[in-house]
Amino acid sequence: MAVKIGIWVPSYAWQPSTGEDQHRRVHRLKEYIQRCEQLGFDIWDIDHLLTAPGLYGNAWLEPLSVLTYASALTEQAMLGTGILVLPLRHPVLLAKEIATMAQLSNDRYIFGVGPGWDPKEFESVGTHISERGRRTDEIIAAVQELLSKESASFDGEFYSFHDVTIEPRPAELPQIWVSGGSRVPDPNFHDRDSMPTSVLNRIAKSDAWLSRCSGTQDRLLRDWRTVGDHLESLGKPRDSVRFAHCNFIQLSPGQTRERALEQQHEHAVRAFGTHRSYEHLQECYLLGDLDHQLGRLTELAEHGMDYVVLGPLTDDLEQLDMIAEHIRPALGD
Repeated sequence: MAVKIGIWVPSYAWQPSTGEDQHRRVHRLKEYIQRCEQLGFDIWDIDHLLTAPGLYGNAWLEPLSVLTYASALTEQAMLGTGILVLPLRHPVLLAKEIATMAQLSNDRYIFGVGPGWDPKEFESVGTHISERGRRTDEIIAAVQELLSKESASFDGEFYSFHDVTIEPRPAELPQIWVSGGSRVPDPNFHDRDSMPTSVLNRIAKSDAWLSRCSGTQDRLLRDWRTVGDHLESLGKPRDSVRFAHCNFIQLSPGQTRERALEQQHEHAVRAFGTHRSYEHLQECYLLGDLDHQLGRLTELAEHGMDYVVLGPLTDDLEQLDMIAEHIRPALGD
């Protein structure tokens, strides 16, 4: 089965202390987006409002703004949020942003969503992490209502509006790709080493499951089996929801595993911080030698994955060329 490749563009909000010139970074981001288009890769952007100690060493630029910028630089690439943390946003404003994105991109937007995980982000916008799942479900339903009806109304636990019209509305609703899954247990956060029924129900209503990279390969495959079992319990085919995956990667072709990990270490620490051990990062992300990286990706493809979002840890255009040269042929894209 051929696996389509998307790219997490490196819209890192690097700290000023790095000494990098802001205008040069933006110029490189522009070149990066244009190279994705030239190579036939879809374009995705990650979402973290704040610097997120525990998983990352930095924040990212606001994703819908980045994808709107990307839409002006491209004509063919699909544009996805992977993932948009829904509980941080209000559904009416979000629906307007999506409608605008759809108009400017000629309906190329993929609505990739998830509930988020960082308690501080929720606190900073006046909500609480304990509400994230219920808010996520309400926002999905409310946005669908707003984008499909001329006069939309909604009454929920958190959001209510009446006779609201969003214009221009897209010709059709963007596909919804839902994230969620097991994570290596961490006593400092609310994620679990299992998939709650509420998450499985959300996935079952979506077009694709966009599996995360914050667990191990074994957990990921176990989660996909759980998703399939849940779909069957609802009377749906196991393949009624697409299996997609997102993961960070850094390529060092021609290097031994030891040498590749040595080369990739500084990039990993810059992106992920020092909160987790390098051994832990290797479990979660596609680090190491090329054979190891291809082995993990082809194993997922053998289990039904037909779309992968890869996120290079630098904005070096050579990483995109290497993905095209080494990864794409192996996945049949």
